[in-house]
Amino acid sequence: MDRRLSAVDRRTAMLSGPLVPTILTLAAPNVLNVATQSLVLIADGWFVGQLGTVQLAALALVFPAQTTLQMMSAGAMGGGVSSSVARALGSGNRAGAEAAAAHAIAIALGMSVLFAIVFVGFGRPLYGALGGSGAALEGAVAFSTVMFLGCGAHWLANTLASILRGTGDMKSPGIALIVMAILQIPLSGALTLGWAGLPKLGVAGPAAAAVASYGIAALWILRPFLMGRAAVRLRWPVKGFRWAAFADILKIGATSCVVVILINAAVLVVTGLIGRAGDAAIAGYGVGSRLEYLLSPLTFGIGAALTAMVGTNKGARQFARARKVAWVGALLAGAVTLAIGLVVAIWPDLWLTLFTKDPTALEAGRLYFRIVGPTYGFFGLSMALTFAAMGAGDMIWPTAATLLRFVIAAGGSLLALDFFGWGVSGLYACVAAGIVAYAILLAVSTTRRAWHTA
Repeated sequence: MDRRLSAVDRRTAMLSGPLVPTILTLAAPNVLNVATQSLVLIADGWFVGQLGTVQLAALALVFPAQTTLQMMSAGAMGGGVSSSVARALGSGNRAGAEAAAAHAIAIALGMSVLFAIVFVGFGRPLYGALGGSGAALEGAVAFSTVMFLGCGAHWLANTLASILRGTGDMKSPGIALIVMAILQIPLSGALTLGWAGLPKLGVAGPAAAAVASYGIAALWILRPFLMGRAAVRLRWPVKGFRWAAFADILKIGATSCVVVILINAAVLVVTGLIGRAGDAAIAGYGVGSRLEYLLSPLTFGIGAALTAMVGTNKGARQFARARKVAWVGALLAGAVTLAIGLVVAIWPDLWLTLFTKDPTALEAGRLYFRIVGPTYGFFGLSMALTFAAMGAGDMIWPTAATLLRFVIAAGGSLLALDFFGWGVSGLYACVAAGIVAYAILLAVSTTRRAWHTA
């Protein structure tokens, strides 16, 4: 009985509760989760930084692939899962929500295999194309092999978490992932540097720690389903696996994965261009752009709440409230990321010196923050609106906005270096312009038809 009342209370709050308190209440476990996840990434960079600049460059080479895994499993495909579950529950269709959960697990298994094929089978030529060579390339391949052979742990943990978030339960997966991250930090240090008699795996240490930690988290997040505390059950679909149920998730999840690919493709192009200046420059840019990657999970903290709230309200045909939820959450996310961007633009070494003391690497990172940091507020706003669009079931405009960002950031960077001769500062200016254009187009998207009809 308590479980049913809890689920009803969450749904009532999403449909009629005060917006800011409800968003903050739902977002709090996610924000704490991403804060601890951010500490993991910082710690991983610090541990690997103790091994040397070449190893830090190896981590920078594989970092876009690593974050693609996290962004797709938790945010992109995870958003599709949460949206499908939330819209079904919002319309009172619990059977549809349970079918969505079963189909989500099947998708997670397929994506695990796909990631292993791409990043293990083709990792070496990919990281080599980014400018990696010698020891830096070997380190990137070692990290990638361990991480992506075991990436099923990430996909299962994040998919189960997304199902629960779609029901409005942010607390259960949040606690599991927070504890997992706290445990992952010392395990990463131990496996990277050989503490406590454990094998010294070097740059592959953080990857091994991540796979082990997410495996534990997946088992933990499974407990509410096994104990009957979740608002939906995990079971074989009553009507079997059907394309319509897959399509309801994939129309958001797969399109969102394209968004992630475009975001990371822009970073890959910029990384490849920076690679012309050598390992130290790659390391400096990698450390700088690492903070931008951390802003994505930070906005996910609010964004996951927006996906559930917008999806639930749209399922209940409360379209005006769905739009208001999106904008309130987006402005909250934009304010937080703007503050972070201004801090690192003014005092870049607060972040950079956590990872490296190399003068060339530091200078590359400082230039990046001075130019790109002030646009982080637009980045936070646009990412939050993307999560809201997942809840609304419309990823056409977010995809178009991300494509525009890619064209400006990646294409503009090529022109800045090879045609106009503007140098690295021109390249970073194109990255910043792409972020601003991305936010403007997403803001316009909330006026479109998908936000006004079921």
